[in-house]
Amino acid sequence: MDMKTFSKSSLIISTYNWPEALRLCLLSVRQQSVLPDEIIIADDGSTRHTADVIDDLRPLFPIRLIHVWQEDDGFQLSKIRNKAIATSSGDYIIQIDGDLVLHRHFVRDHLSMRRRGTFVAGSRVLMNRELSDKLLYLQKSRINPFQSGLGNFCNRFSIPWLSRYMADRYKPNDIYALRGCNMAFWRDDLVRVNGYNEVFHAWGREDNEIAVRLLNSGVRKRAIKFGGAVFHIFHREVDRGGCRENDLYLSDALLHKTVYCHLGIRQYLDIIEPAPLAEKEFAL
Repeated sequence: MDMKTFSKSSLIISTYNWPEALRLCLLSVRQQSVLPDEIIIADDGSTRHTADVIDDLRPLFPIRLIHVWQEDDGFQLSKIRNKAIATSSGDYIIQIDGDLVLHRHFVRDHLSMRRRGTFVAGSRVLMNRELSDKLLYLQKSRINPFQSGLGNFCNRFSIPWLSRYMADRYKPNDIYALRGCNMAFWRDDLVRVNGYNEVFHAWGREDNEIAVRLLNSGVRKRAIKFGGAVFHIFHREVDRGGCRENDLYLSDALLHKTVYCHLGIRQYLDIIEPAPLAEKEFAL
């Protein structure tokens, strides 16, 4: 499939105070067989060390590497993702987290999966602590899918024909069969539902809730299996104390068949223009 027949893509990478992991993630982006048209780092209040990593790597990329930063005010992932999407100039958004190492065909696989009227939900491969520490120390971004230290065997590979077969067959209506660390959307679909819901101030369910609103708006879910592989760097689990409240927000969206959230991306669209050709940073 000729990627040039499609519109522009933006890769959005969320991060918070783990510059070593972000550096490894960006190195894996640099080695992609097909690059996105721009990369946007959605930074939820990291210290200067993260900005230094981005500045050091920017000259290595033939595409724009944009840093969107906000002050550290607790867990504000929905807000920083909205700001990054508002900053993006691509029509298609591929969304990951900065604690992932990407399979070299990750972007290619996602671009081959995009269809109007759909969004895409991917999965991940967990790495154990030993392998994660080794890759972080060596800053090695190529992973052999058969090496020890990896879980989720079927999620390790890029098999295009099998991925195409599974796309509309794997749990099409299951809002829990998705992870915010590996998703993709058309930008105008995100704007239509007002992006991420910023009432979420703790870990969890913001990705399921936006999926509910997209489905309620008539956008279908597709799965990217045997493609779009990502390898998750081991870390301690985050505080899940806010999950109960977040579950209530999700239940409300399901109950009321919500399409549009009131606190979302539109508040930034009037004050943030899509990034021009020169690199740009925002602190909002």
